[in-house]
Amino acid sequence: MWDMTRRGLLAPALGALVAACSPLGLLNSLGPRDGGVRRVARDLAYGPLDRQALDIWAPTGATGRPWPVLVFFYGGGWSDGDKALYGWAAQALAARGFLVVVPDYRLVPEVHFPAFIEDGAEATAFTGRIAAQYGGDPARLGVLGHSAGAHLALMIALDRRYMSAAEAPGLIRAAAGLAGPYDFLPLDVPASINAFGRAPDLTLTQPVSFVRPDAPPLWLGHGTADTVVHAEDTTILCERMRAVGGRCEAKLYPDLSHEDLIATFSPLFRRKAPVLDDVVAFFRRTLG
Repeated sequence: MWDMTRRGLLAPALGALVAACSPLGLLNSLGPRDGGVRRVARDLAYGPLDRQALDIWAPTGATGRPWPVLVFFYGGGWSDGDKALYGWAAQALAARGFLVVVPDYRLVPEVHFPAFIEDGAEATAFTGRIAAQYGGDPARLGVLGHSAGAHLALMIALDRRYMSAAEAPGLIRAAAGLAGPYDFLPLDVPASINAFGRAPDLTLTQPVSFVRPDAPPLWLGHGTADTVVHAEDTTILCERMRAVGGRCEAKLYPDLSHEDLIATFSPLFRRKAPVLDDVVAFFRRTLG
């Protein structure tokens, strides 16, 4: 499923999944930016370790009711990434009426599966506890992510053990994945081998192993030109969710590559495809 040959909107040299994701941080310093939002918390600790911290972005206008809450997980091959590089993505969502949380999480080689999934669950549970302080409604909370972040978001949405261990079962009401790897056995590239190769049961590393009829509704997007994580991951997960009676929407975007899919959240590339509009519409339908 992995191939490293495509160049997309950002035209990075795709040497690995981590290389494919890292140029997205450049969008933090390129304009224009979405207005009507502000960062209301920086480096808020959800755990005792250095990378267990998060930032929060909120709309500036009052609405008369709390905002729905989104927790966004960036990608980076489970070994790279920093919340400080994804303000542009958080702003895009916050400008459309969401309280947006962007956590850091521990990375390979410091940790291996399931530590980064556990961090995602703890960050989400913490968000549920403090969202009201920043104008958010924890009863309307969704998670989303890109690439490795999509894998993380879908793992905590589908495998009940993580949010239960974080003492927040049922908190996640909807989940979205952008260009995510959901069915990638056998492990065949360094990024996945390094992250998951020590797991005693590899099937427990795969979101497709946890499809269930009572899962939160899912929205999955993928570019047809993605050669880092092939679009079949999205179609397989959605088909299996529907087969067991679960709710899942899938959309494939012609000619978009792996990094293009999330890059369209930026005003610079937004007219290339309506990815942001589609994600926002899904969360408005499911979170209210």
